[in-house]
Amino acid sequence: MSTRAYEVRVAEDPADLEACFRLRKQVFVVEQGVPEDLEYDEYDATALHVLAVRADGVALGTGRLLYGAAAAAKTGGDPSLGSLGRLAVAEAARGLGVGVALVRSIEEAARARGLTVVDLHAQTHALGFYERLGYEPYGPRYAEAGIPHQGMRRVL
Repeated sequence: MSTRAYEVRVAEDPADLEACFRLRKQVFVVEQGVPEDLEYDEYDATALHVLAVRADGVALGTGRLLYGAAAAAKTGGDPSLGSLGRLAVAEAARGLGVGVALVRSIEEAARARGLTVVDLHAQTHALGFYERLGYEPYGPRYAEAGIPHQGMRRVL
């Protein structure tokens, strides 16, 4: 058992998935102003979603992994790549290591599916966070939903 005050688990039941979507709405739609119709997409139905939750049931963070055809569509067709995305941590939980735990959980899920690289589209303010976790930037910066982003990858 971990000494963390929360666990990270795959969101498989409807209540966990709803918690993931609520967190994403709070972080991306409410805090960052991303249009709600851009936040949720066709990939949500087949993505692997992870959820960080306290013992009392309070959801702290979420993220998702796209793999297979969904990841290939997002990453240029390479079947060895997984696509990490929609990483969101509740404001009250920031700085507690929740984001790191979510990323590592997503990487474990990618390895378990035979993937060798994880790709992501980082908001530029988060570049240092991902670089500390071993991700390297590639390509030019660009805007997604009006927010500056940078492509990044990590070999697993």
